[in-house]
Amino acid sequence: MRGGAKGPSFAPPQRSLLGEILDWMLAPLFLLWPMSVAITYVVAQNIANIPYDRALAQNLHTLARHVHVQDGHPILRINDSIRQVLHPGETDSVFWLVRGGRGEPLGGDRGLPLPSELGPPQPGKVFYTEETLRGFDVRLAYMWLDLHIPHSDPVLIVVAETMEKRMELTNDIIKGVIIPQFIVLPVAVLLVWFGLSRGVAPLNALQQRLRARRPDDLSPIDEDAAPSEVAPLVGAMNELLDRLSANVQAQKRFVADAAHQLKTPLAGLRTQAELALRDASPEEMQASLRQLIMGSERATRLVNQLLLLARAENPHAVELGITDLHAIAQEQTLHWVPQALAVHTDLGFEGADTPLMIMGNDILLAELLNNLLDNALRYTPPQGHITVRVRQTLTQAVLEVEDSGPGIPAEERERVFDRFYRVLGTQAEGSGLGLAIVREIAQKHDADVQILEGTSHSSLPGTCIRVMFPRHRAADHDFA
Repeated sequence: MRGGAKGPSFAPPQRSLLGEILDWMLAPLFLLWPMSVAITYVVAQNIANIPYDRALAQNLHTLARHVHVQDGHPILRINDSIRQVLHPGETDSVFWLVRGGRGEPLGGDRGLPLPSELGPPQPGKVFYTEETLRGFDVRLAYMWLDLHIPHSDPVLIVVAETMEKRMELTNDIIKGVIIPQFIVLPVAVLLVWFGLSRGVAPLNALQQRLRARRPDDLSPIDEDAAPSEVAPLVGAMNELLDRLSANVQAQKRFVADAAHQLKTPLAGLRTQAELALRDASPEEMQASLRQLIMGSERATRLVNQLLLLARAENPHAVELGITDLHAIAQEQTLHWVPQALAVHTDLGFEGADTPLMIMGNDILLAELLNNLLDNALRYTPPQGHITVRVRQTLTQAVLEVEDSGPGIPAEERERVFDRFYRVLGTQAEGSGLGLAIVREIAQKHDADVQILEGTSHSSLPGTCIRVMFPRHRAADHDFA
């Protein structure tokens, strides 16, 4: 593998809106379902305990009615019918124990364990607990019976029952609740999936309408045909289509204007070449060749300006860094001194002695100043004055190019930034792209451009073009 080759890029899997909704709806449902089973089990146990606890309490009261006092001592008198009531059933085993106030057994199963936590006696109140008897879990009910025997504690009556019948009832209740859930839950999932599929049908219809559009159809999407939840998305898409349509129209106008502007110098070059090919005197041929050179220079400058404008409009082609506006302005002004001397124009520079740091692109800033100076030289009459001025405020770096030319009327100052627009009545040659490039470069630097009247004392009003850049934060700190 070559050093510059890149490995395969793994794009994240495309997510489905329907799948996302189903995940967020069904995942909590499947997580809550085991909790529902556990809660159902606890509730079923409580429900199953109620009737059997009542039976245990009834057995306690039955035994309590047969505890009597004889010679100051408690005794238990039960007959066969009572024993039949307390006789173990076919499924569960019932155990009972009656113990006197001094702890002596009065009857029942002496191996029956007492409650592990016996509190102070509360006669007449029934308590429930669970214990273990011979390795089996039993439900135990007990109560105290106060026979008002002097110097004796209340009688303790305990009845216990194994848990088989309770567990059977609990399981029956759980089966009655859980088994229908096994049937209802898949049906509910299918109904949810069907409902969501029907709910996203308008989105699918919107997708089909967008796919059926022609490539050049940038008309707005009908928001009424989309669900209200998607209306903000459709509105944002319409705004994007509006901006895209405006950009396409601007590009079409730009291409048409560029073709029109290039047509004139190219036609002139062809005409001069045809004249040079005719049988003409050396002087006429020399004149035609000079015109060819001048025409090629104009065409070259126009093409370069178009390329520069396209580059300035491309946001990905502009990289900004910390740069010194004072140094760039001074250097570019020195480059234009020979051209200014050639047309008998006084070109001066006014700046501070300290650097003026901004976030900018050196090449684009140089082109901005070159276009301003080119315009100034074209429109300033001989013996005129042009001044490049750099200064600073608390938060801004200011670049000014002032000339002593005819000036720009107030009503024309906004239109001169349009591409290929030139002020009427001017005789200077130009393509009308200079100030358009200046504004485009200024926007890429978050700078503002203003056109003001000049302050020179010549007979002409003059023009001052001011570009105000935000200063770099470190420079603001130093200035403060």
